[in-house]
Amino acid sequence: MSEDTGDIAALARDGQLPLPWLAAPLQQALTQGRSHALLLQGPAGVGQFDLALLLAQAWLCESRAAPDQPGCGRCASCHLLRSRSHPDFQVLLPEALREPLGFGAQDAEGSDTKASKTKPSREIKIEAVRQVLSFSQVSAARGKAKVVVVYPAEALNTVAANALLKTLEEPQGLLRFVLASAAPQQLLPTIRSRCQPLQMALPARDAAVTWLTGQGVASPEVLLDATGGRPQEALLWSEEGIAAKTWLELPRRIAKGEAQALTDWPVPRAIAAMQRLVHDLMRIAHGAPPSFFPRDALPKLPAVRTALDHWARTLQQAARHAEHPLNAGLLMESLVAQGQQAMRPAR
Repeated sequence: MSEDTGDIAALARDGQLPLPWLAAPLQQALTQGRSHALLLQGPAGVGQFDLALLLAQAWLCESRAAPDQPGCGRCASCHLLRSRSHPDFQVLLPEALREPLGFGAQDAEGSDTKASKTKPSREIKIEAVRQVLSFSQVSAARGKAKVVVVYPAEALNTVAANALLKTLEEPQGLLRFVLASAAPQQLLPTIRSRCQPLQMALPARDAAVTWLTGQGVASPEVLLDATGGRPQEALLWSEEGIAAKTWLELPRRIAKGEAQALTDWPVPRAIAAMQRLVHDLMRIAHGAPPSFFPRDALPKLPAVRTALDHWARTLQQAARHAEHPLNAGLLMESLVAQGQQAMRPAR
């Protein structure tokens, strides 16, 4: 960390923040956060979880001199948090996110998910919340604070959310919460009412492109647009082999009925890609610029396309079951064939 721990902007300039655009929201949270429970809300893929960890580090840091300063990064508490072994820190994550986010492959009950044949859950379940309830009832081991991060908060199933309510409303001692959500409307109203909301926005385009370039992403502008301005999602696409060229060729390949263009994509992402293609085609049909693809990568279509509306409805319905398709191959062939029909030039 920078020697001047009170200057968050300096930390960003020195490259000491995991994502440089988090400087402003971190400053806002530290200076304007008045509640024991903060709700970070905004688009996914912009660093909600990273910001939650920065807040936890600040609250648990044993060297900072004022509440509006970030964590020092050097004290024992900061090192414990970085190593995921701080006794006064708990994180509520779905099983499916624990390993990708660096919190091990074990679920909340301590069983080894690798030994299980079941697919890791994308929900935060009651068993995990019970661990937090037990955690909330003991004194802080290091006497500074206790912090619980919930991410993504909309992954709390109804039973788990209700179990968390009383502790969220009346935390014991030094307990603080950070909930992060890309879909706050899906949270129980009683959960939202117990939290102070803090809004996060998409980062400035120049900052996002510069960061992606530093991560080794080729043609970062293309993938940034493809993901709706979400740099973390753009980086994930690049790491999973979706290059800018692949994205730019997608409209042409779907127009030719090439279902193999999406064969290696996870079904939810393939459907989302086609939905973005439909979105852009509809925008062009109504005289607006495209959002996700360059204009010259899209086919020229007549102004009115009933087939596009039908394709959009079919994709919306398919997205509801994207995690568990009966036959992924046949589904892709069907959706791409319908897209080919929708993009066929008028005679």
